[in-house]
Amino acid sequence: MTATTDGSTGALPPRADAASETDSTTPVAAGVHEAAVRTVQRATDFLLARQDAQGWWKGDLETNVTMDAEDLLLRQFLGIRDESTTRAAALFIRGEQREDGTWATFYGGPGELSTTIEAYVALRLAGDAPDAPHMAKASEWIRTQGGIAASRVFTRIWLALFGWWKWEDLPELPPELIYFPTWVPLNIYDFGCWARQTIVPLTIVSAKRPVRPAPFPLDELHTDPAHPNPAKPLAPAASWDGAFQRLDKGLHALRKVVPRKLRRAAMRSAARWIIERQENDGCWGGIQPPAVYSVIALYLLGYDLQHPVMRAGLQSLDRFAVWREDGARMIEACQSPVWDTCLATIALVDAGVPADHPQLVKAADWMLGEQIVRPGDWSVRRPQLPPGGWAFEFHNDNYPDIDDTAEVVLALRRVRHHDPERVEKAISRGVRWNLGMQSRNGAWGAFDVDNTSPFPNRLPFCDFGEVIDPPSADVTAHVVEMLAVEGLSHDPRTRRGIEWLLTEQEPDGSWFGRWGVNYIYGTGSVVPALTTAGLPGSHPAIRRAVTWLESVQNDDGGWGEDLRSYKYVKEWSGKGASTASQTAWALMALLAAGERDSKAVERGIEWLAATQREDGSWDEPYFTGTGFPWDFSINYHLYRHVFPLTALGRYVHGEPFARKPLAEAKGNE
Repeated sequence: MTATTDGSTGALPPRADAASETDSTTPVAAGVHEAAVRTVQRATDFLLARQDAQGWWKGDLETNVTMDAEDLLLRQFLGIRDESTTRAAALFIRGEQREDGTWATFYGGPGELSTTIEAYVALRLAGDAPDAPHMAKASEWIRTQGGIAASRVFTRIWLALFGWWKWEDLPELPPELIYFPTWVPLNIYDFGCWARQTIVPLTIVSAKRPVRPAPFPLDELHTDPAHPNPAKPLAPAASWDGAFQRLDKGLHALRKVVPRKLRRAAMRSAARWIIERQENDGCWGGIQPPAVYSVIALYLLGYDLQHPVMRAGLQSLDRFAVWREDGARMIEACQSPVWDTCLATIALVDAGVPADHPQLVKAADWMLGEQIVRPGDWSVRRPQLPPGGWAFEFHNDNYPDIDDTAEVVLALRRVRHHDPERVEKAISRGVRWNLGMQSRNGAWGAFDVDNTSPFPNRLPFCDFGEVIDPPSADVTAHVVEMLAVEGLSHDPRTRRGIEWLLTEQEPDGSWFGRWGVNYIYGTGSVVPALTTAGLPGSHPAIRRAVTWLESVQNDDGGWGEDLRSYKYVKEWSGKGASTASQTAWALMALLAAGERDSKAVERGIEWLAATQREDGSWDEPYFTGTGFPWDFSINYHLYRHVFPLTALGRYVHGEPFARKPLAEAKGNE
């Protein structure tokens, strides 16, 4: 048994509200229960041992090699690329190349053109020769897919910085956009916060059109090097795509006549907007892409690298680097300590760790200190709403998110803290903020209210990922679950959220997962929320969900879903290699629906017990998190631990709060 950081063994005493652990009388059921108890113990010890001394947990956040390639391109552009960083980044990028010479955006996924182009260029910067076998294989594949001309806009922007693509052949993004009031379509607040933070600095880059001398040509990445920038045909004028293509042509023409004084003023206003949103750690929004483009934009406006804003920005980017034992260097797109900490806290308490365990109290203290008590960009739409949310990252006060806030409240409710009044005040602020962020349709998005404009996704510039933040089933479910635990099941606002969830159920009984893969995540989020809010397990929506989950269980007893379900729904919905996190999501839904003694649950528990590693963890190379459905996928390295522990804990001890009326479920009495 592994010792925990407080010197205890992590042994799990019986929970006062635990479901009977001796109800099952068959030898098979008894054996499954005993295996679950052993698995919970090992997983608990593993997770407790990995808490930071300050009280937080954080797993690596793995995405794809565009983060690493763009980091090298940034350093090349600024003239600060060094050999040791380049060597370490190249080692990681080479290690991610597939047998066919390509790079994918997720484990086991198909080769992706833009990702492969950026990885190839980064390796050229690192000194890999174009005729080396791994490089020749990549360039040949790139040409068969249409070459650089077929890549996404963001890739061609990076190439334009070095003259490998023409700026005039890119969509125009005028900095005067910063002046659009919120009632004008395509104002910056019509974009999701991640897109907004990226677009504002890119308006400066687009206006400046900088070109640094290219260190080598890239003729081998064009289908026709003599004509690398082929003109694309316009869509019909009566179509949305055609209309926005013609708008872009008009913006290119406007560029030639816009008064220079106005343009300079717009760029200065955009720069002020950027600087005002720099976080205390030097980053922007706690995510890598806006930070990279903000540094470039300010550099183009004359901010030298020793300026405090620039120095802090570059230092923040270094903190996204994860150095591996083999000397490779991986860049995280983001870091997830608040999310990981609240999920770990929930998992440990549901697994039977005492609510006043010193490590849980330390985690609660850290989460309490992370509550955001000042307005951010969300207040543009909700100016009268007092702050009180939590962000995803270490530092991101401008963009707290609704999902984290709901889960932090659920985590704090599970901990018996020595200062209950402080906890109550924090929870009250968080609940009030979440309620105030409800969209008109009764549901919740991740960061903003009613961020549903249809226009941003139509822009030629926005050809990659989601650029708006509409309400989603998984976020709404987490908020509804939190509100139910707070005794607000019958509040009209909660009921509207429940009604929205019921209308969003797919015909097959599942729910779409916006921030996790995919229908298993959505269903695993919604069913526990609905039952916590008072819907019985016999409700038709719950029964349909149970039937669907049972129908997609793998032969080995686990559940899995490939990211291709976002693109090819019918073929891939609920289908994929079994993973620990997705098996846990399915089990959490089935347990919430009252299916503890079902064969499906028994087989799922057996799979988790059988696949646990000796150290108490699980192996999960598959990506089960989502940034942008299909386009940008995430492997949260802590998901493989916290969610199985949560599911196993609920199997052993029963559903949290389930044995008390909702009005009495608050607190830890």
